[in-house]
Amino acid sequence: MSRKLEALDRRKARVRRALRASANGRPRLSVFRSSKQIYVQVIDDAAGVTLAAASSIDKGLRADLKTGADIAAASAVGKLVAERAKAAGVSKVVFDRSGYQYHGRIKALADAAREGGLDF
Repeated sequence: MSRKLEALDRRKARVRRALRASANGRPRLSVFRSSKQIYVQVIDDAAGVTLAAASSIDKGLRADLKTGADIAAASAVGKLVAERAKAAGVSKVVFDRSGYQYHGRIKALADAAREGGLDF
């Protein structure tokens, strides 16, 4: 495994360890960012189930977006996951940025999810 992937895995583990300590039973809003798309899930770690999910490849969003890898796509995905989480009865979550820096697409997704009604 390359050094870059090892560093990403260490950052991801460090972020998740801190989240587990401060979660207080709240579900985790987990983000995965690839070079072409962005994916997000609301996960209940105690039960091991996904409560809500959204991505830039959802059929409703794909037609409206120019690409799945920009800030506009991330904010649209954030709003969509907030709607789906509210429908599932989730309003408070902890934000798992998965080792990515909190800027750009990750920040846009978080801001849109907050505007959609998620509290974190």
